[in-house]
Amino acid sequence: MPRVRVNNIAMSVDGYAAGPEQSLDNPIGVGGHRLHEWFYPTRSFREMQGLTGGDEGPDNDFIVAGNRGIGATIMGRNMFGPIRGPWVDEQWRGWWGEEPPYHHHVFVLTNHPREPITMQGGTVFHFVTDGIHAALKRAIDAAGGQDVKIAGGASTIQQYLRAGLVDELEVAIAPVLLGSGERLFENLDGGPIGFDCTTFVATSAALHAKFTRIGS
Repeated sequence: MPRVRVNNIAMSVDGYAAGPEQSLDNPIGVGGHRLHEWFYPTRSFREMQGLTGGDEGPDNDFIVAGNRGIGATIMGRNMFGPIRGPWVDEQWRGWWGEEPPYHHHVFVLTNHPREPITMQGGTVFHFVTDGIHAALKRAIDAAGGQDVKIAGGASTIQQYLRAGLVDELEVAIAPVLLGSGERLFENLDGGPIGFDCTTFVATSAALHAKFTRIGS
């Protein structure tokens, strides 16, 4: 049975997954880039940029494991881009250039319909207007027996946690304090419940904590 996974979500020590004032210039909010400083030196990140080299230690191992076995991805509208409201035009095609790093079907939660976008490398963005359950059903069908990743942002992850649909939750806690922004574990009626911590590994750049739903 395919699992629903949240992997390698970066969070500050004070609980923020994005900084304040997200915009085209600051896609993760002001100061949000600091959450990913553990990620940038890794071999995996450099490969995404078409570069060679990079660190191959535990941080990189978590990135590789978090992408292994994923057949489809779900993300929120805000993660796809900075545009809000109706699609005035369809020029925006995501943050990732003409060949995004997903290489499979990606389902974007939105209130405003848009035709699918086929990108280079096998990524196809689909825009889902009928909620998280419909998006998950489509993603499971598209994944072909592999797992489905909930990529973010925080609001999207919260919706799937509230619905009890997440089987694996992995957080990379960065040694930074943002002070404000978008908290990862807000709006959860007491917090995520029903999980056991199955991995807890600290590196010099991040603390990686993986939680697995009990019985999944």
